Amino acid sequence: MVIRRVLAPRIDFGALRRELDLPTAFPPAAQDEAERATSVPPPDLDRTDLPLVTVDPPTSRDLDQAVCLARRSGGGYRVHYAIADVVPFVRPGGPLEAETWRRGQTIYLPDGKVPLHPPVLSEDAASLLPDVVRPAVLWTIDLDADATITDVDVRRARVRSRAKLDYAGVQADVDAGTAPEPIALLPEIGALLVERGLDRGAVNLPLPEQEIEPHGDGWRLVLRPPRLIEDYNAQISLLTGMAAAGIMLAGRIGLLRTMPAPRAEAIERLRVAAAGLGVDWPAELAVGRMLAAVDPGDPRGAAFLDQAAELMRGAGYTAFDGETPEDPGHGGVAAPYAHVTAPLRRLADRYATEVCLALHEGRPVPDWLRAALPKMPELMTSTDRVASAADRGAIDLVEAVLLQDRVGEEFDAAVVDVDAPPKPPASAAGSGDAPAGSGSAAAGSGSAAAGSGSAPAGSGNAGRKVRRPGGRIAIDEPPVRARCEGELPLGERIRVRLVAADPATRKVLFERA
Repeated sequence: MVIRRVLAPRIDFGALRRELDLPTAFPPAAQDEAERATSVPPPDLDRTDLPLVTVDPPTSRDLDQAVCLARRSGGGYRVHYAIADVVPFVRPGGPLEAETWRRGQTIYLPDGKVPLHPPVLSEDAASLLPDVVRPAVLWTIDLDADATITDVDVRRARVRSRAKLDYAGVQADVDAGTAPEPIALLPEIGALLVERGLDRGAVNLPLPEQEIEPHGDGWRLVLRPPRLIEDYNAQISLLTGMAAAGIMLAGRIGLLRTMPAPRAEAIERLRVAAAGLGVDWPAELAVGRMLAAVDPGDPRGAAFLDQAAELMRGAGYTAFDGETPEDPGHGGVAAPYAHVTAPLRRLADRYATEVCLALHEGRPVPDWLRAALPKMPELMTSTDRVASAADRGAIDLVEAVLLQDRVGEEFDAAVVDVDAPPKPPASAAGSGDAPAGSGSAAAGSGSAAAGSGSAPAGSGNAGRKVRRPGGRIAIDEPPVRARCEGELPLGERIRVRLVAADPATRKVLFERA
């Protein structure tokens, strides 16, 4: 699949920021605390000998992770993974901690981020920038020849990154066989970790990403397939998260990232969808391996992967203290897992990391940390919703701006999802007990549902606007996904007509031509 870019004019994302009530400047007390904290002394343990490097998008300065990979003399591998150490900069109970709780995580928008921490920390004093000594939490994870964990160590240390690398450059170096020594083993270890995940039953959706990039005075909407090196780099983060989860479960206190395993009935529905799409799914092939084999550039493959999103529902955070969770696993990872590798950008990582350090060192978990854990799941769920709304809202806005002058034009498109059949109206035959919200009297109100007037009890659709049949389509050029009305054949290519593109409401609508 090739990268596709389409230019959009200058766009004001201010309305989206206001709609989501995103914070602006840090309160003076929080900013002052951050500026005073920049001179904290580094940890005693000196690991500046490690040739660590960071791999991030080229413009990033909030660098959470640095990696160095090596072979072990007795066989297997050693993973050094340095994570930015935030706790020395943020005093428990102080104004900066309070402000980070209000924000929860960094929110990314095309015209600038809303950072979790003041940039004086997140893009400078606490960031693992190259050629400067920084405090870090250093994970050392030993693997056997099959990339199974054999030993884990975690401790504070001062480190120095050797270079700031980016994904495109690393992928090019790997393809040319010239990857820098600290990450030369990343394709080898990454591929083994992917295989171990598939053995466990891990599930990943290799969908191309819609991204918005600055371009001159405007923006580019980009549809980009995932690079192999990004997947391999993510495997190191997943490995560390699984190691962290193991420490916390053994210590019976912590914060996990959890998600139910795919339900058997959902997998069966996906098999039915595969048959309808003409996607060959051998009976013996597990769902994770099937998804890994699908070509997202093929319309039927894209539709199949879109249907598979149903498997990845219910992600959240689970805090525990004393009793371990009944189901501590993450269905996508197919193992217990925790967020510990992005503390500059995500609040939960700071607290989960501190639990791991305390447990590994054999000291009590601090009271301030123990008190914070139960509050974390609700906070992170709330801020995750804001981050998702910001990401989707920005893309919706760019799509509407791109298409606003093309209403009436026809496009080639692939049908990636279709609406479920409408549910039949509830029967009113002599029951008198229509369920709440069914269109009869509102529960407990004793009066007819608003606007229904004399609508018969149990009619179900009285006074409701009936939604036209349709689904979601993917346009080739520009790379847009949007709703389309009409009878749509799932997984097929069709011609569609643009009937609405409104930047004010961020709505785009097509109909079958």
